[in-house]
Amino acid sequence: MAPQACVDASDGIGIITSYATEVALPSTGTWKNPGAGCAWADIVLIAPEAGLPLLFMEADNCTEDASVIAAKFDKYMRHYRRKDKDTDGLDKPMWRTRWSAPDPRWGDASHPPVLLVVHKVGKRSALKQMERVAALTREHWQGRWAEGGFRIYEEKMPIVATTLELLREHGPAGPAFWRFGREDRHNLWDAMGNPHREAALARRAEGARRRQADSWNSRNRSVAASSLGAV
Repeated sequence: MAPQACVDASDGIGIITSYATEVALPSTGTWKNPGAGCAWADIVLIAPEAGLPLLFMEADNCTEDASVIAAKFDKYMRHYRRKDKDTDGLDKPMWRTRWSAPDPRWGDASHPPVLLVVHKVGKRSALKQMERVAALTREHWQGRWAEGGFRIYEEKMPIVATTLELLREHGPAGPAFWRFGREDRHNLWDAMGNPHREAALARRAEGARRRQADSWNSRNRSVAASSLGAV
């Protein structure tokens, strides 16, 4: 299976117990008895020690039409939007009643990321397959522009894609991953995150720090000048 490369790659993520396969993500029914038509994640990775508290993975061998893959992401979104009561009696996203994950930091996205690993076994081009899936799932991952030149992904699902060949060549820490909606490839963490937002916020914080320092220095100069005048 293509996502197995995440386990086997050099400098890989987690240990064998970090991974679970064929996990139901019900939009109806229960965890034990999911309703018909629910999503089944090929692999679920839980590796908080590696900065990946929860990552779903899907494999595609280019034997199915992109619309079939896209339909599975529709099922993911239906599950993500489903609410259920947790042990504390409060309604929460259903996935949070099973997995203990911190508040999302996937580039401001509200839903856990999904990694699509494509391996060309069938006749379809891996690149064209990824591009087609991206076009068909745009409503689920496309953010909105915010002041500062970055996107906000509230209520969206980060979808990241790679090929088996790129994953074997670079591993998770290399430039093997394409976040739908972006042009360049990144490592897995940057692809799931929002580096443009982080850079913009860092610039704002630095600007505020400089303005505060300038104001402080200006006040000090005024006080010093007043003191000299009094003398």
